[in-house]
Amino acid sequence: MGDSNYSKAYIQALIDELKTSKIYTDLQCAAQVDLAKPTLRLSELKKGVLNGLVNSGWDRKLRNAIYRFLQTNPKLQAPTPPPEHLKEPLVYLRKAQQSWEKRILKSLNSMCTELNIPLARKRPEKDQKEWAQKWTELGIDGPDVDFIWRTCNKYLSQIRPVYAPKDFLEVIIGLQNPNYHGSDTPGFYHLWGIVQVPLKVKDIDELRLQYSDMSINQCQSGIDDAQDIPSELFEQERVKLGKKVISANHGPLAQEFSKKGCPTSMRATLWCQILAIEVDEIDILYYEQLKTNVLQHELLVDSLLYKDVKLTATNDDQYFVFEDFLYQVLLPFSRDTHVLKHFDYNSASPPKSYIRGRLGMEEFAVNYPPNGVIPFHGFAMYVAPMCFLFKETITLYYVFREMYIRYFFRLHSISSHPQGIVGLSLLFESLLQTHEPDLFFHLKSVGCHPLKVAFKWLVRAFSGYLSSDQVLLLWDRILAYNSMEILAGRFGGFNNITSHSIDPVKSLLQMKAPCFVHGAQRTKRPGAGSSQREAFCQ
Repeated sequence: MGDSNYSKAYIQALIDELKTSKIYTDLQCAAQVDLAKPTLRLSELKKGVLNGLVNSGWDRKLRNAIYRFLQTNPKLQAPTPPPEHLKEPLVYLRKAQQSWEKRILKSLNSMCTELNIPLARKRPEKDQKEWAQKWTELGIDGPDVDFIWRTCNKYLSQIRPVYAPKDFLEVIIGLQNPNYHGSDTPGFYHLWGIVQVPLKVKDIDELRLQYSDMSINQCQSGIDDAQDIPSELFEQERVKLGKKVISANHGPLAQEFSKKGCPTSMRATLWCQILAIEVDEIDILYYEQLKTNVLQHELLVDSLLYKDVKLTATNDDQYFVFEDFLYQVLLPFSRDTHVLKHFDYNSASPPKSYIRGRLGMEEFAVNYPPNGVIPFHGFAMYVAPMCFLFKETITLYYVFREMYIRYFFRLHSISSHPQGIVGLSLLFESLLQTHEPDLFFHLKSVGCHPLKVAFKWLVRAFSGYLSSDQVLLLWDRILAYNSMEILAGRFGGFNNITSHSIDPVKSLLQMKAPCFVHGAQRTKRPGAGSSQREAFCQ
């Protein structure tokens, strides 16, 4: 950590974080074990303990812990900006996010008032026992399970999502920089897109350089190991290399390996290594405590999650079998206060509620829900594809939690961050304008703007819109490159990185909005001899 790029304050924050983590006490215990060995000489005490820790693999675990901190905590600028600037440097976007949060809370409170239901209440003892008995069967259709949910909220049929991606898009379309008046000044660039926020996004050359491992001359797992290509050419070597990477148990190494995709049999392990997740007894105990909180207290958010699962994953042929898993992940997630940490670098702020009779008194304010995240329509789809990877609910839970606080939260909050939904929307429009200007202008002229079709795909990270295997291949690259820009490029001309001329946007828009694109030139689909690789590059 002697790198001058890191300030003293940043290094101190890292040290403080490590001292409060479990690995610190584990290292002390391991050092004491090595210290007690009779073969250790007093003159070589320090060297002997360090060698013992290295031989036991603790140096790798410490490196993984440091790597996780570097991935989740942005570098502190010098001089250190105010806390609100760390969350969002642009004032007008900060105000827009605050206004959006007030709108969400107003929708939630109005639903409570209309249905005369509380935000939270303690479950009766009888209900707690029934929930405990049916915990692993909450997704099974039947009178017993239906009764459990009905006792949770007798107005369940009237519960509605607080907002949907289309509502969020309307807010983003309305964003305006008060200091930018390009439309009134000759010579200024007129933004063609419906997002009129002048943020800098990467061009295709920068993306080609960043994603060079995805170029057309690089083999990819999940694509070049298809059945029409002899497996010995690529798959066996890839699996052999993957075993070595897994045995090394080093996060950066797993991340670099995943840039060309994860072999299906190794994906779960590689994701855990990249995210630095090792479930131990303390993690299991923590999850059980979250589960107990679910059993003891009922939140209105529970009904929102239930309706969301029923409206999305349960209606999907790929994910309906995982309904039980979704409840066992999402309900504890809503109680997990660890999630609040991501608000330190998120433009959003956790919603506040007050104890009954103490309205307006800050000392009686609490976060609602406890994790600070109000689910929207489609929220459950962040979890659904991961259900294919993990048999254990607890491991699935911690992987999802880490994915959310690293990546997914940016898809439903307003910020100027390059990987936020505003930046991704601009990147999508920029790539499409640059490489398919005729198509872009034609669609705009007939009233079918591409972003209005693609926005819901971006917000859900394509979960529910691509097949599950394609979603997981896409998320492999999000983890590998620690970036979500690939989401915007997936349907915004990203195929140009791989020197491909087939444009998927046309075919998708022809399928989604045929009445608008009949005048656009129809593109060829890959022929029978085309490889799976070409289909993915689209």
